[in-house]
Amino acid sequence: MAAAPSSLGTQIREELSCSICLELFTRPKVMPCQHTFCQDCLQDHAERRGTFQCPICRRQVRLPPLGVAGLPDNLMAASMCERFQVIVQSLPSAPITAAPAAKGTRQHHGNQRQVVQSLSSASIPAAPVARGTGHHHGNQRQEEHQPQKVTFGGEGLGAGQFNGPWGVTVSDEGEIFVVGWENQRIQVFTLQGKVVREFPTVVSGEEDMGPHDAALDREGNLWVVGGTDSADFAVHYNKHGRVLRKFDLQRTGRARGVAVDTRRNHIFITQTTGDWPNLHGEVLVFRPDGTLERTVGQQQGMKHPWYLTVDREGNILVSDEVNQYVYVYNEDGLFLFQFGGEGSGEGQLKYPLGLCTDRAGNIIVAVGGNSRVEMFDKTGKFLKHITADLKWPQAVAMTTQGQLVVTDRVEHKVSIFQNFWI
Repeated sequence: MAAAPSSLGTQIREELSCSICLELFTRPKVMPCQHTFCQDCLQDHAERRGTFQCPICRRQVRLPPLGVAGLPDNLMAASMCERFQVIVQSLPSAPITAAPAAKGTRQHHGNQRQVVQSLSSASIPAAPVARGTGHHHGNQRQEEHQPQKVTFGGEGLGAGQFNGPWGVTVSDEGEIFVVGWENQRIQVFTLQGKVVREFPTVVSGEEDMGPHDAALDREGNLWVVGGTDSADFAVHYNKHGRVLRKFDLQRTGRARGVAVDTRRNHIFITQTTGDWPNLHGEVLVFRPDGTLERTVGQQQGMKHPWYLTVDREGNILVSDEVNQYVYVYNEDGLFLFQFGGEGSGEGQLKYPLGLCTDRAGNIIVAVGGNSRVEMFDKTGKFLKHITADLKWPQAVAMTTQGQLVVTDRVEHKVSIFQNFWI
């Protein structure tokens, strides 16, 4: 007699389980290869070494300055584990992990359906699903026009290569500055993708930090936020990597974004504190000397704001990858509106990350969980999908010539899109 097929509930549980301890994820951390494990399991596995192999794919992983705790949280996995446990506890009959007895088949499948429907809004793959795998994007409107693009990079430590490019910004002269968190450096490219130079993200002396994001000021110098083993910093470099100044930030162990209001010469830095699920997010506004001017966004309940930008009118736009909204404030920090929300439909944002604005004030958002780059008008109304050909779009920036630069965290590449507004 053939063995009964595994229950669907068991398969879902396996997707939400750590491959080391085989239990539901606890404080899940995602590695550069996109595999997820419990924080404590990784700490035991790494045994305080600077580098170790991923238990699944065997890729060599170099830990950030904060160690395992400094790896990005897999917030979706944490959320879905909690939701899974709540759903299972509420089911009226057989445990979801048990194979159904014939007598209770109807009730059991009803329970499975309940779990699947409750979890259908978010899946937990080892890595983001590539576009074009069957029905994944089947109900989405496909754009007839595909913008021209130039792509460069690839995974590695060499010149012109990346290990998860986290941030990008473009100078008025057309130089592209790409933030390499794992490589602890900034690489500079032409608009054709040719390497111009690179420099390490030095804090002081020989101490380097893992950079999270970067933004250019009105003099063409670079503000970079990131962290070392002991602290978080905002460091001001000239375009060749010489440290001009720096100031300390609260050590949080979580990713930050940075933007510059070139009119007021204010530096905006995102900050997330607390432990999951009780996260608290805000935007800190600094003067260049490190004086805290004010705080923005405390009243909207942001959970994990990462990227942000300032438009031509001085409005502040912030993406929150946990709440899955973009929040918009005026130049004085007054809340104006928000848009997005979790989902894969037009105008919805599943893991919104980098964002920027074009000359007309349209808002462009990299949506990692949907593998898309989206365009909205200045009121937050959805306009179009710019591209759905990237695996995990992470950061975006506009050139003065109107080209769009996008980093792909999974493919470890940078793409420059032409004529994307058509």
